Amino acid sequence: MPPTVLTPTPAPTPPTTLTGLAFQDAEFDGQFLRALDTIPSGGADVGESFMTARRIAPGDHDGWLREWQALGDRVLAAADASAAAGRRVSAYEGYLRAMTYHRTSGIFLYRPPLDPEFVDAHRRQRDAFARAAARSPWRIEPVEIPYGTTPLAAWWVRPDGDGPHPTVAMVGGYDGTKEESFVAGGVAALRRGYAVLLVDGPGQGAALTEQGLVFRPDWEAVVTPQVDWLLARPEVDRQRIVLMGRSWGGYLAPRAATVEHRIAALVADAPQYDPGAGARYLLPEQYRDRFDTGDPDELNAVLRQEMAASPAVAFILDRGMLTHGFATPIDYLRGSADYTLEGLAPRITCPTLLCTGENDVRGNAAQPLFDALTVPKECLRFTNADGAGEHDEAGAAALWSQRVFDWLDATLQR
Repeated sequence: MPPTVLTPTPAPTPPTTLTGLAFQDAEFDGQFLRALDTIPSGGADVGESFMTARRIAPGDHDGWLREWQALGDRVLAAADASAAAGRRVSAYEGYLRAMTYHRTSGIFLYRPPLDPEFVDAHRRQRDAFARAAARSPWRIEPVEIPYGTTPLAAWWVRPDGDGPHPTVAMVGGYDGTKEESFVAGGVAALRRGYAVLLVDGPGQGAALTEQGLVFRPDWEAVVTPQVDWLLARPEVDRQRIVLMGRSWGGYLAPRAATVEHRIAALVADAPQYDPGAGARYLLPEQYRDRFDTGDPDELNAVLRQEMAASPAVAFILDRGMLTHGFATPIDYLRGSADYTLEGLAPRITCPTLLCTGENDVRGNAAQPLFDALTVPKECLRFTNADGAGEHDEAGAAALWSQRVFDWLDATLQR
């Protein structure tokens, strides 16, 4: 009998992207990575995040809310105990993590009508941050920014010293909050001597859940009052005000900069040049020629079938209807047409930095925006090989901060 020949089992091919960390579902895993991305700023911790994820069954949205909320409550209670004992640093760190966990808990509740549990999740994350702010090593002050007939809630955060400080006005994303922006760029700015203004604009955070304000394409109407406010502050360096947009802010911030010319530099992370033009592609191909003029009832029925078949499509359309204030999917998609930088981008007058991750389909419009800019410009392309290829370079916060703020320091000649 011939000897048995054992064939070696080939080594598994290592993944080439920072995906599948805790969930095979891309939406769940992306939101999990988003929470992990705040670790360098103190917004989360590895072990408690992974163990929470392991208690959530695939596709279980109720379990997602329950487990992240329970973690937020436990961490908050421990922070309360530290605060009661006079342990300022421990309390601050706990409250900051509780903020992230409560924000994360409500992420899949973005759907019309406004869900009371979604409102509660936002309140919990805001209140946790407020407790952190009272114990922060930074000077964090709640302020209001004028906006139409109702002011916008904001946090004004300053480093040590009287200034004047270079200042970053941060523009968050579709489902971001001003509190999340603190750990998603704000702390990195503060560590480098920048002051930071964090604002919930229409469609975001408290402006959505408490004031009923929804997104608008002409974001200069939101940013110009912020610049006015900053220019009135003696601790602000009037010549070094930066506008930084991340995620959906990668459209909103450049749009504002086409009109608001008092900013010294613009950063757009996940740049979006003409996002409204892509709306029709959420329809099956055979219906796209009817996008503009087709029967709304028919197209809504088609879109709701797509939502039933795909949690990812449902998330996009539900979130869009809620934050833009539309009652039906086709109304939301048609209403996206005004969200464009086409013909407007050349009006931007300040040096501009674009950032895009290799694996990020939402930031894949960096090139047309880059080509349309007529100012000093640079595009940083972050790679999967560096673990930085996901949306907003999630998972590579330290690398992102280093490259972005080194560019800013050089641009502002600090």
